[in-house]
Amino acid sequence: MKTIKYAGIVLLLLTLVNARGEPGRTNINPALIYYQAFLLDTKPLADADKDYIESKAGREVKLPDRFGPLLAGYDNEFKLVRAAARQAVPCDWGIDMSPGPGTFLPQLRFIKAVAVASKPRAMWDLQHGDQAAARDDLLAAFVLGRNASRDGTMIGALVQYASEAIVYGTVAGNFGQFSPETLQQLVAGFDAAPVRGTIATTILSEKTNHIDWLANKISRLQPERPENQANLLAAILKDPELEELQNIGDVPTTNFWSRAVTAAGGTRDGLLRFISGSEPLYERLAKIMTLPLAEYDKQIQEFAPEIRNSQNPFVQLLFVDPDKPRVKEFRIQAWQAMVRAAVEYKLHGEAGLNSVKDPLGSGPFTFQRFVFEGVDRGFELKSAYAGLQYPCALIFVEKEGTPFRTDGPHIGEAVQP
Repeated sequence: MKTIKYAGIVLLLLTLVNARGEPGRTNINPALIYYQAFLLDTKPLADADKDYIESKAGREVKLPDRFGPLLAGYDNEFKLVRAAARQAVPCDWGIDMSPGPGTFLPQLRFIKAVAVASKPRAMWDLQHGDQAAARDDLLAAFVLGRNASRDGTMIGALVQYASEAIVYGTVAGNFGQFSPETLQQLVAGFDAAPVRGTIATTILSEKTNHIDWLANKISRLQPERPENQANLLAAILKDPELEELQNIGDVPTTNFWSRAVTAAGGTRDGLLRFISGSEPLYERLAKIMTLPLAEYDKQIQEFAPEIRNSQNPFVQLLFVDPDKPRVKEFRIQAWQAMVRAAVEYKLHGEAGLNSVKDPLGSGPFTFQRFVFEGVDRGFELKSAYAGLQYPCALIFVEKEGTPFRTDGPHIGEAVQP
């Protein structure tokens, strides 16, 4: 009941009115409004300004007055991002996925940029006592981040997780500056946002956009003699989309098509057998990605060597490390619950803290006060999750002072100059 109540409050707070005082529309495809917002992306912060915000000096003192006009340069963009957040219809980016792996997704870099900009804007607003503006910018960036995954791609889901992480990190790093009411509204807004896209869903989308697309392309090739290896390879390399497939990964694959055609016995049917042979791996992996942590860990350890050791050239080319995306998904699940637990702790003390369970553990988060240079600066929440190479934890800063890292591999360490 509390969640419904606060979600209603947040939606009311996000409701805009037009120039005549009437409620704004809520039936517009959010993507249309987001694209309008991206046109206003004036990038008012130079790299030096961004570096300053993350530096020791930038975290030690309040943002200088010169940041006021710079951050105001985002105002019109964020007005539209806020307007998109209150739409009651699904977000459809209008992306034509027919180019398969070569599909261009121009919206993703803008989505991440909005999340990055929401942090200093929230810091500025909190410094100047504007809780509502800080809340609204963070919630608007959060909803936009969730909508990043609406295209079903894995990269879209990863941008979603990155945007969420920025918002959660901003809340944790400025925790003591938020009022209890604003914190409640933030948590309610997180709950009311579009559902988070899952890695399991993207695996099946990757199959469609990679394997199904590739099978269709290969089957439609028209070499003069498809059973002739040289003719087949020449036909493939004449297709710019197929040729570009060699560069799909982080590191371009040298002579992929030559090696694949040779492995397939020099025939189109051989290539199609390799392609169809990879389909069951996608289906199995999608199921594994839905499993709870304990079962997932067991099955992914059995599955991953099949990918690494596969003799199928298309498995080697198209499958990323199957564990990395799921690790990011687990981490963001833990962080959202940590923010909820931190808010409950602020409102109701230890009982509130213990009312929120670690989604990756068997009980509440591990809690400890965080003392830095002899001063109690806040508290740390730590998940039982051990899938990262560093603690899955957040430090919630309640008192200002010498800056330190609030998450990541260097959590709790001083920010260097």
